[in-house]
Amino acid sequence: MTVYGYARVSTAGQDLEAQVTALEAEGCDELLSEHFTGTITDRPVFTGLLAKLKEGDTLVVTKLDRIARSATQGSELVRELIDQGVRVHILNMGVMDNRPASKLIRNIFFAFAEFERDMIVERTQEGKVIAKQRDDFREGRPRKFSKRQIDHALDLLATYSYTEVERMTGISKATLVRRNRERKAQL
Repeated sequence: MTVYGYARVSTAGQDLEAQVTALEAEGCDELLSEHFTGTITDRPVFTGLLAKLKEGDTLVVTKLDRIARSATQGSELVRELIDQGVRVHILNMGVMDNRPASKLIRNIFFAFAEFERDMIVERTQEGKVIAKQRDDFREGRPRKFSKRQIDHALDLLATYSYTEVERMTGISKATLVRRNRERKAQL
């Protein structure tokens, strides 16, 4: 009877520490974690954990959305685990089992988790629509180097090779090639 703790964040920039600390405080025998979006069901570490779980084991997660995003997916997964004899302990909700009250609470919470995710997507899309109305809008990550820095590096290419300019400025060759192509297209 092993108690497994599972922690997940969606991106590499997010911090797992709070989840891991909570799972350690819960006395988990084994902690597993990964940086993987919850919208994809085939997460390598989680998939391996599901294969490892056996009757009498307990799966502990800090919140419901760490293991599933949609109400249907989450309810089905928790039901399957319970049917296999695995206890599911969601720290902010409690222990999940097959009692009618537990089923009701589980379904309500999964529905809210799905609603919350849908609202985040909707707000993100609305924000993009508003942002696209600005003249200076650019989709994607902000550029690491200013226009002045790029122009200076591209001017250096008249005298130096890409490799030398990369070494002098810290701007990668790939970026220099892309920006040089953009500059030529504007002429």
